[in-house]
Amino acid sequence: MPFENLIKSLQDCFVTGDSTPENGCQTLQLFVDKLSESSRSSVKRSTERSLEEAAQLLRQIPESQLRGLEEEQLLLLVRLLLSLQLEMVSISTACRKVDQMLQLLAAKVDHKLVYKETLHSFHAIVHSDQVLSLEDLQRACMYLEDSVVGREVWRESFMPMLQRVSDSFPAVLQEESQRDGPICYITVKVCLQVFQLLPNEVAPLVWEENHSKEAVQRILQALIDILGQCCNRDTRLLAGTAVAMLINTASESTAAGAAAWNLLQVSHPQPCQLTVGVLQVTCDPVGKDRVDRLAVSRGLLTCCRPHILLSPSHDTTQACLLLEGLFPLVYALCEEKQDSRYFAFEVLTMWLKRVKECVTDLWRMTGARLLPDDSRLLQQLTHIIWTNAESPVEGVPEFASSAFTLLLKLYALDSEQFCDTSKAFYFTLLERLLKLPWEAKAKYHRLCALLPHVGAELVLNQYTEVSHHILKCLSTNHLSPCGSEFYKCLIQQQRRELPASLTEVDLAGRWANSWQPLLLEALTSEVTLLQTNSSTHLLPCTFQVFPSAVHHLLASLNPHKPGHLHAWACVLSSYRAISGCSPWALHGSSTFKTLQLALGSADDKVRLAALNLLCCSPKTRDVPSAEEITILKEFIPQNLNCESSPFRQHLQAAVRRFLVRIRDGCLAHIRGVKGKKKEDVSHKSRKDVLEQGIGFVEWLGELPYSFLSPGHSYQRKKTALLLLSAVLETCTDTWSPNKKKGQPPANIGLLIECARQRGQWNFFCRTKQLLLISCLEDSTNEIRELSACLLLRFFPPSFPADIAEVLETRSMQLLRSPRVQEAQMGALMMKMFLQKSGHRCSLSCTANTGRNLCVVRVLLKELEEHHLTAKADMMLSARTKPIHGVLCALQRCLLEGADDIYTTLDRSLVTKLLDLLENISLLLLAILHGDCEARVSEKYAPPSFCDMGNAISSLISQQSGGGQIDEEECVLLSEEHSLVLTCCWVSLKETGIFLGSLVEKVLEESKKHSECLLTKQDLMRASDVFKDILLKCRHWGAVEGCGLGFTKFCTSLLNSSDSDLKDIPAQMLKDGLQVVQCPGSTSVTRRAAGLPMLILSVLSSEEVSKARPLLALSMQTLLDTARRPLDESWDQTLDLPQVCAVHTLQALVRGAGLGTAVLQFAPAVAVLSLTLLRSPCWAMRNAALQLYSSLCSRMLGQRSSSVEAGPTQHSMSPAAFFFHYPMLQAFLLGELRGAAQDLHRPAAGAKLHLQPSLYPILTLLAQLQPGVQDSSETLLDFLSPLLQLSASPIYSVRVMASKALVAMTPPSVYFDLLLKLTSQLPGPQESCNHNRLHGQLLQMKALLDRALCSDSVLSDDLREVVNRIHSSMWLGTMAQCCPLVRAVYLSVAGSLRRYSCETFLLQLSDRLMHDLHTPQQGLQVGLSSFHQQALHFLCADPKWACQTWESFSAASPELRLSLVTWLLDSQDWQQIDSKEVIQRVLQSNLKDALLGDSVDYRTTYLTALVSVMTGGGSALPQPLSDSELYLSECLDLLLQDLEIQKGGPEYLSQALHAASLLLSHVSDFSLKTSMLQRWCSILECQQAPEAPEVLRIVCSEALCAAGLPLINNLRDHNSLPAIMMRLINTGLYLLQDQSQEVRQKAARFASLLHHSRRGNNQRSVCIMQINQALLLLLDLLLQECWDTPGALEVLLSHLPQTDLRSVLREASPARGSCSLYEQDEANVFAEPSVMSAHMLPYLLQMAEKSSQSSALAQSLAAWAERNTAQVLDNLTECEQLLPAETFSPSWLALLVDPHFHCALGGLFARAVFLLHLLKTSACTQHHCDPLSMQMRLQTVCTLLTQNGVHFTPALTATVSAEEARL
Repeated sequence: MPFENLIKSLQDCFVTGDSTPENGCQTLQLFVDKLSESSRSSVKRSTERSLEEAAQLLRQIPESQLRGLEEEQLLLLVRLLLSLQLEMVSISTACRKVDQMLQLLAAKVDHKLVYKETLHSFHAIVHSDQVLSLEDLQRACMYLEDSVVGREVWRESFMPMLQRVSDSFPAVLQEESQRDGPICYITVKVCLQVFQLLPNEVAPLVWEENHSKEAVQRILQALIDILGQCCNRDTRLLAGTAVAMLINTASESTAAGAAAWNLLQVSHPQPCQLTVGVLQVTCDPVGKDRVDRLAVSRGLLTCCRPHILLSPSHDTTQACLLLEGLFPLVYALCEEKQDSRYFAFEVLTMWLKRVKECVTDLWRMTGARLLPDDSRLLQQLTHIIWTNAESPVEGVPEFASSAFTLLLKLYALDSEQFCDTSKAFYFTLLERLLKLPWEAKAKYHRLCALLPHVGAELVLNQYTEVSHHILKCLSTNHLSPCGSEFYKCLIQQQRRELPASLTEVDLAGRWANSWQPLLLEALTSEVTLLQTNSSTHLLPCTFQVFPSAVHHLLASLNPHKPGHLHAWACVLSSYRAISGCSPWALHGSSTFKTLQLALGSADDKVRLAALNLLCCSPKTRDVPSAEEITILKEFIPQNLNCESSPFRQHLQAAVRRFLVRIRDGCLAHIRGVKGKKKEDVSHKSRKDVLEQGIGFVEWLGELPYSFLSPGHSYQRKKTALLLLSAVLETCTDTWSPNKKKGQPPANIGLLIECARQRGQWNFFCRTKQLLLISCLEDSTNEIRELSACLLLRFFPPSFPADIAEVLETRSMQLLRSPRVQEAQMGALMMKMFLQKSGHRCSLSCTANTGRNLCVVRVLLKELEEHHLTAKADMMLSARTKPIHGVLCALQRCLLEGADDIYTTLDRSLVTKLLDLLENISLLLLAILHGDCEARVSEKYAPPSFCDMGNAISSLISQQSGGGQIDEEECVLLSEEHSLVLTCCWVSLKETGIFLGSLVEKVLEESKKHSECLLTKQDLMRASDVFKDILLKCRHWGAVEGCGLGFTKFCTSLLNSSDSDLKDIPAQMLKDGLQVVQCPGSTSVTRRAAGLPMLILSVLSSEEVSKARPLLALSMQTLLDTARRPLDESWDQTLDLPQVCAVHTLQALVRGAGLGTAVLQFAPAVAVLSLTLLRSPCWAMRNAALQLYSSLCSRMLGQRSSSVEAGPTQHSMSPAAFFFHYPMLQAFLLGELRGAAQDLHRPAAGAKLHLQPSLYPILTLLAQLQPGVQDSSETLLDFLSPLLQLSASPIYSVRVMASKALVAMTPPSVYFDLLLKLTSQLPGPQESCNHNRLHGQLLQMKALLDRALCSDSVLSDDLREVVNRIHSSMWLGTMAQCCPLVRAVYLSVAGSLRRYSCETFLLQLSDRLMHDLHTPQQGLQVGLSSFHQQALHFLCADPKWACQTWESFSAASPELRLSLVTWLLDSQDWQQIDSKEVIQRVLQSNLKDALLGDSVDYRTTYLTALVSVMTGGGSALPQPLSDSELYLSECLDLLLQDLEIQKGGPEYLSQALHAASLLLSHVSDFSLKTSMLQRWCSILECQQAPEAPEVLRIVCSEALCAAGLPLINNLRDHNSLPAIMMRLINTGLYLLQDQSQEVRQKAARFASLLHHSRRGNNQRSVCIMQINQALLLLLDLLLQECWDTPGALEVLLSHLPQTDLRSVLREASPARGSCSLYEQDEANVFAEPSVMSAHMLPYLLQMAEKSSQSSALAQSLAAWAERNTAQVLDNLTECEQLLPAETFSPSWLALLVDPHFHCALGGLFARAVFLLHLLKTSACTQHHCDPLSMQMRLQTVCTLLTQNGVHFTPALTATVSAEEARL
């Protein structure tokens, strides 16, 4: 009987029966309801939760009441549970929970009944006439694994069931789809579980001759066949485990051992007989992928008991299975370059574990050491682990690391057993590890493993650079985990080695001696990655091992130093999280002050660290203090509009932790604090905790709604929604099935009830719902989705009727918008309407039609109308019915909104839908082709972009009735052209995505139904739609979007158990490959359009666990096609099949879906791409180069992100690279040798022999990780050709050859090569090849930089190299005619500078000074490079730097440019002596530079001047020393250029910055005043949002550079207030700028001004957060300039100027533009509503000061007179527009209009200001009655709030305050 019928029957019994007491019946009814709920749930976690609650209810029913149930009731109850268990066979945990209930009934009520019903259910499987189905096998598996009674039943029916399983194998193995599908896997799993769980029943059948063995023999034969013939790797691995488990059933070790040895024969390629006990089967391996060997070895190691693994071979008593039998097999698997490398190393790790487990027995058997230092076994293990530590295959390095740890432990046991104290192996490994470069990730993993065996002291003594290397690791992304783990292991080992008698303080002191400098350097570093990793990884483990280290760290930190504030917060936060101690007592009262300083910092990282300190606690019941709550309430509003996405996420997480503390703490107080006496916790204290906690949640729950209205920035709305989500997730009783953690506690209702009694926590009122609905029309997808998620998860399940009706109307209107964004809004709204319209549906449909079906039918009808409109008039369709919106809505409603698609769709709807999608795609493709009969053509050649443009233009011309548009005059696309093109490509994209997702969902849910909604014919039609879009459309947006859907389509079909469906993607792949191979079938596109996407999508969908035959077929076909020689008559204007094949290969290599599966083909692809670079066809060479680049990125693995490694450094060494790709070694070496030999061949009529593959090969080699010693020395062969390539005539080849030489050279050979190279340096009189000389010097430079990267001592070899470089000084002088050679010689000399004698440096510097000022004859290649190197060398010495700059005036223009360019590129001029000279020289030559003709030179010169005057950073300017007149002339020139906008943004930005610096030092007051006014006007002009960003940035810098000094200098002048007011106003605008850099620099100005006015030292200025800076400037404006003329106008200028009446005229519920785009705001970060709230308190304070200034009073009165009528008129408009009792479309149109909210904000600010003036000033009262206006204002504000308009808290509070004043 079905589950639903059983539920109904049982409920009927409860209604009619009277055998149970009332409460017992209610509990049973609840129990049944929970079972029903679990059955209905489609989410695993929800199912398990319902079952857990049901089990609890069942346990609550007394045993007597259960026994009192009637027989029929009990029978139905048992059957109900069994039926539910069978339903949930795919969820093992759920089956076990049901089984627990069955066991309870069996134990307490009737075991026989439970057994009988289980047996009956099981017999339905055993005695069926049909072959076992997948469902039968799953149930059999469940009974065996997850049911106690089921296992008893299995034992009783063992032989019949075993016979059934054996009979099912032939049918399963007959067809490939069955053999590789889930049914084969589950059949093998059943066998495995039988062998494992029923060994007593199985053993006699295998090991005794007198029992029936046919069934188990057939099973064994099937398992062996699967091992050698199946394609599914997971099934084969499971089969190997099952066979091994069968062997493990033996009770006698000899027979089991013989069987295990016999099983190893599967590794033989020839057929053989396998014997297992009395069973004999045939092994005939078909495949050659070695998975059978992997499966057997894995199975034996997993299952066999030790006595089997130790069993000897039949022909010898010495060999044992574990060592002589399995290890060669495992070693061979690890050596092979197969696709299953991950599993091979997993098996190696298992082998080592089993050896460790059996080591005692092995010693006893052999009587000798297992791993002596010279043993072959130890060498083999070390080799295979070492060479795979850098494997690019995911998971292999981790297994290699685990194997290394096991090997060391095994060696330690071996040494201890045989009393070997030398342990030479450990020290050999340590020496080898220390030689590895710091970039080697495996170095640290191995050191961690080795550390316990050699001790921390030895490692630290020998590894002197450990601190430096750990810092480098923490600065490199992929090395930070291993570096931090190494640090943790070191300090843990140190702690173990320290004396136990030491106190914690003493222990921390020992730690500080070794590690405190490292930690402080990391925590205070400017490198963000280093800072983050040290605080995240190093601090927690430090405090875990040495808790008292916190005192040492805090004592070393000064919060006023750069970087220390962040470190302070991180230290305290980590300490609090680890120890649970309060951090506030560590430094007394100063801790909270420092916390406030950190929370107000401009640095996001500092604020986040301080916030984490404030919110975190290891105890969730740690109630926040009143101070913590107050601080957080100040912090949150000031950080809502932060631009950083990580900041918002961390803010939400921190606030969520804070809320959890409040929630759990309040709940603990409600329940009463356990373990404390009543007098310890007073009633008042408990009440205060509750009031504070509940009040904070209430405040935080209301705050986000004030910032969700349109007009607020995206950043503020996103943060508000995240905070709202945190509140609702934490403090409501909504359970989220998709979350594993973070669910509210079961008793949250107690706290909610307590809050509701106080009139708080009304989270779900109508006005809040309306506001979230308005967010559904936000311009950003994230805001829309997050709002919809909150509405669906937390708010009532259905909308009120009026809201649902408006939502339906609005969604249909938006679906018809041509704007993609608006159409997506409509689709989301339609989904919301579907899910939250309850049982109502206003759409026209029959009474019996379900809501979902009704909506789908309406959407299908709408889609049909769009299609018909497009057929009739494409232009009209593009404007009013553009198709893509309805497609998006269908996807949302069908695939996201519907729980079961089979209840939403029927066969007729599916057919209609497919017809529409097919017709729409054909129509749109025909439009893009310009040919309505395009479908007839089978030639897959998409039109070019030119063809598409012409087709659309022709369509527009035909349908508009006009003539042909002159394309030459139309540079930009017309509005009509954009509409049609967007309609076509977006609709095609949505068609592909929707179709793929639909097929995926239908096929997935078809498993629950008897038949599928989609037939094979339907799927064939769908495949044709995909094929047409991908192969006949060029637009990448359409191709990419369609590719997403096509991947889902192929995945669903390839995972199907129906072989016919699997053939569809395979056939499409073959068709695609055929298109590649056919000449003329490809398009003129260089990238092969959508063809690679088609092939990639099919291959990405192929099951990973299988052998990937489609991938192998495709790669071979593409390689063969690409290798085909070009036809003699090839046409370079058309794409060739070979080119298309190469582009397709590139797509496969880059495709994330294939991952590392393509690496097995990497050598062949690399050889192909390098070979094709010689092709005469440009398109072929271009495609080959792109393929090669993509392949190198895939082969080389993870790229290093450290600064020192450089942008091209990868983490794979040459030895590891060629170990994984051995085929490439010979090929690359051959290419290099060929190129090197070409250099020495005599030229035969040509001067240059090009080797196209040379540079790419050198680039590949240069990207390998240098510094790794090659133990085999096979890579030394590369050195000779690389050295010869130094003579290449191509500059870039010489450069790259030097980099490749460093990567390929082992560290031990560095100085040998340097000696060889320096010995070849020519003398002044010797002839030389300049190319070779230049190349050799480049190689010397590269080798020296690598060899001297650490502090090297002056060895004999190094001393010889230095002497040879010194003796070749002529190479750096004019005696060497080539500037490039001179430049690189100087770079070599610079690298050796610290080892050079003073005489050499003096002589060379003197020659360089002479050469630099010697006139050059003619144009010399490389002269600029020489100048740069010469200046770099000279200026490294302050004395020569001063001399060089003092001769600036006499230098040539080229040298001047080189000097200022060097100044910008180098930091060497920072020495104080050089700096003063450079500044003086630049100032004295400024006028000449400004009068020059070159804008580039002027720009560079001013940039250098600014850099020197500001100290290279953003510090205050240095004092000037030039004359006043000269300075004013320069300043006038700069201001003139700025006023007439001469020179472009870059020059003007530097001119403004320089002018600001000069202006601050003008001493003539009259001159300063006039220029200051000009300067202020320039700032006010350039701060506008429309100005270039670079100029707005410099405006902020100018305020810091000149604004502050000018204000300080004018302190005693009466012009100061007016100037300060203008500067503060500029700062206010810049603090609202769209650019974060502009805002940050403006905040710096505010911070400097604040500290200056307070008389603080500017050296310790802490730059404050932007919103704090804005309020600070307003405070200063009010304090210093309140009575200055124009101050009132400055404040009012920041209020929105929009008139409400004009906004209401433009707003319309039926609004909607037919245009495709709308004009963006110049500043999307500006928030007029927020500024209104900011300005209002200051306006009110200004009004309060009117009694102190008659001029101010007159200004206020004049303003009131001018604005009273408009304010009152707008209030009247507000009163008239308020909606009726029901929600209306017109009101929704206003709710989503940002201009409406902006106007409201300005109106209410003006109205409150006016009201305040009416109350405080007698002269304004005649304009209006204050009491009447107050009442109107309060009424309008209340009604607007009730209807979805939320004002900011500041504005609301001010209105309330004004009401209180009456």
